[in-house]
Amino acid sequence: MGEQAPIGTRNAAKRGKGLAVRKAGSGAAKPESRLAMVRRARRINRELAEVYPYAHPELDFRNPFELLVATVLSAQTTDLRVNQTTPALFAAYPTPEELAAAVPEELEAIIRPTGFFRAKARSLLGLSAALRDDFGGEVPGRLDDLVKLPGVGRKTAFVVLGNAFGVPGITVDTHFGRLVRRWKWTEQEDPEKVEAEIAEIFPKSEWTMLSHRVIFHGRRICHARKPACGACPIAHLCPSYGEGETDPEKARKLLKYELGGQPGQRLDPPADYPGTPAPPLATAGRPGADGPAGETRAAG
Repeated sequence: MGEQAPIGTRNAAKRGKGLAVRKAGSGAAKPESRLAMVRRARRINRELAEVYPYAHPELDFRNPFELLVATVLSAQTTDLRVNQTTPALFAAYPTPEELAAAVPEELEAIIRPTGFFRAKARSLLGLSAALRDDFGGEVPGRLDDLVKLPGVGRKTAFVVLGNAFGVPGITVDTHFGRLVRRWKWTEQEDPEKVEAEIAEIFPKSEWTMLSHRVIFHGRRICHARKPACGACPIAHLCPSYGEGETDPEKARKLLKYELGGQPGQRLDPPADYPGTPAPPLATAGRPGADGPAGETRAAG
């Protein structure tokens, strides 16, 4: 992929400049001040914007209702698996009214590939009925209303608000939480506390795109078990550099999705997405067809 060479080049050129940052993070130098951390955090955001100018929500959707349903389904599975499942779901139940009237067993059979299908079916039936009965069949555009819907918490609400209504919000999923702690932006573990602390670092206008960029980076480079430190374009700004593979050639082999020359998570990605669309569910079992589709229990 065309992204790999620039990443390696930038990383090699900047690695030396990051020694002071890493020493500060490890305690070898005086602790980083709050002002220095904020400046470093904002620089990371700017540089991620250059690496991922195409960052976007990785769930396929055509309207707020589809995004809400897909986000609820994305719990404890990948966005890829959700995207492979929702075409049949929305063909059968395109509106809240029709989904609210679904036979539970039939709904469960459709969403089974996403895991935890019984609990998710209950949430989908409940939120669809609430949309039908309380909101005229429309997804509300207010946080207070969204979090009252069955199966909808703050993370899901902010995904919907930010990407369907243009309302800024910080989406604290497992990737976001992991990276902001690695970058020493926060030490909090609770998602709401993470959200509050990160919101103090960045202007509100940046919250939604910041979330996309951080999540993109966590899925492609800064993995949970073995981050690709040697292929990371912001290694010079990372106080946790060295937790993963530092050899550039070995690190490049760890890159995922479009950076690793593999299919992305969306079957219907935006026009400016530089990678290959994901395959439909019917072909996902073929060797080489699905890239990382087997990660069914990892957070998307």
